[in-house]
Amino acid sequence: MNIKRTNEVYSDSEKLFSLTISKPQNFKNDVLSGVTVALALVPEAIAFAFVAGVAPKVGLYAAFMMGLITSLFGGRPGMISGATGAVAVIFVALVAGHGIEYLFGAVILMGMMQILFGLLKLGKFIRLIPHPVMLGFVNGLAIIIFKAQFGQFFTGHGTHKEILGYEPLSIMLLMIALTMGISIFLPKLTKAVPATLMSIIAVTTLGYFLRESGFEVRTVLDYVLDNDTTGRITTIAAGLPQFNIPQMPLTFEALQIIFPYALIAAAVGLIESLMTLTLVDELTETRGQGNKECVGQGLGNIVNGFFGGMGGCAMIGQSMINIRGGGRGRTSGITAALTLLSFVLFGATAIEMIPLAALVGVMFMVVIGTFEWSSLRLLGKVPFSDVFVIILVSAVTVFADLAIAVFVGVIASALVFAWEHGKKMRASIEETDEKKRYKLDGPLFFGSATSFKDLFDFQNDPSEVYIDFSNSRVCDHSGLEALQNITERYGQNGKKLHLLNLSQDCQLLLYRAQNIVELSVKEGLEWHIPDDQLD
Repeated sequence: MNIKRTNEVYSDSEKLFSLTISKPQNFKNDVLSGVTVALALVPEAIAFAFVAGVAPKVGLYAAFMMGLITSLFGGRPGMISGATGAVAVIFVALVAGHGIEYLFGAVILMGMMQILFGLLKLGKFIRLIPHPVMLGFVNGLAIIIFKAQFGQFFTGHGTHKEILGYEPLSIMLLMIALTMGISIFLPKLTKAVPATLMSIIAVTTLGYFLRESGFEVRTVLDYVLDNDTTGRITTIAAGLPQFNIPQMPLTFEALQIIFPYALIAAAVGLIESLMTLTLVDELTETRGQGNKECVGQGLGNIVNGFFGGMGGCAMIGQSMINIRGGGRGRTSGITAALTLLSFVLFGATAIEMIPLAALVGVMFMVVIGTFEWSSLRLLGKVPFSDVFVIILVSAVTVFADLAIAVFVGVIASALVFAWEHGKKMRASIEETDEKKRYKLDGPLFFGSATSFKDLFDFQNDPSEVYIDFSNSRVCDHSGLEALQNITERYGQNGKKLHLLNLSQDCQLLLYRAQNIVELSVKEGLEWHIPDDQLD
């Protein structure tokens, strides 16, 4: 893997640093990378199906249909979509309470909302998300992917899970190390084939011989059997997805049931997809089309609902595998989807024997490649507020939800921006020999009180000083105290102060300045300053 990283410190309005993964786009890279992605999609699609409380084939169908349709009609070549945990978690209660047919109905409605979002050209707003939020999002996702892999070290399901025994655990750890070793060192010898694909093939071959020798090696089929609570699933093999109109009442009451789930899933799916799109843009130094991707995601989910899939969105882990493997064009996503379908139809036996260790090793490499390690070195080089936002978004992503993390990060960044700009009071100055006029610009509150006082030259100003508040306002008691302070200091220096265009409540509160200040009050102007004397 040829990774080029550049770490630079910019001003507040610029990116903190850039990251690119440079690989040429060609048909061979797209196809081989797509096959690798398909192998990694299988256990995740099955896992998310179990999360949602549906059969494995529902997750596999979703991965196939989302991957194929978004690759054909989406706005970001090289990005991989499929069944995701973020969407699966939302539908758990719906499936448990109303059944799988309501799930399909909600997925269709979810897709319609996403298409509407794209047609209204709202996808562009993802570009407004601050870069520290993006870094926190990426780091949080890397931690989530890392944590998710530890479930493979246990057998059983639910409250009956227990850690592997000494022999299978030791073998698994050694095979994970082998997978990662091949992924790291093979590119130093040749880049003709994706190192990830070769590591899966090598570890699967080793696993076959170990099982033949009597050793216990955990496989994809073992994972399926451990997590099946019905006792009826014996294979991941299935037929082609069949068209089916969801068997749910077409009534207003049914719509009320599925609408909240569809709305939340549509929002979470688009946020995760558009954030992944932005990351892939940065990795490949290209630009995707956010609005087109919204339409592609929506179309994929509508087809899912009519063909028995659980819906989904873009997958950052699989997208990173694809980018690392050289997948750049739409061919990579199409190959991944068709290969996954062929696994389900014809190659289930071969896929079921892949050791879980190989796929865990691949995902650990994704974690290493996804986490922005240079963000750990930003302390002291960028404003503390940027570092705080990165840590905040990472933490919320891990402990709450991706969508919530992005909202929290954007709100925190907006508050920081408002604070930094609001606390700097500015003024245009007009001066003659006898008088000086300060025309203020900006709110006067506790944050800007210091910069407000620094505007004035109490000793050298002329005898008549005018302060015009037509483009400013006093917001709180701290602002009033700052105003009271400068009136007293001008009085101490024998200067006459004129305060223009103040509100009526300021006139009432500036009681100590009435002998040295001339007040100009705007009639009917009331700002409702929070003060005990007025409330």
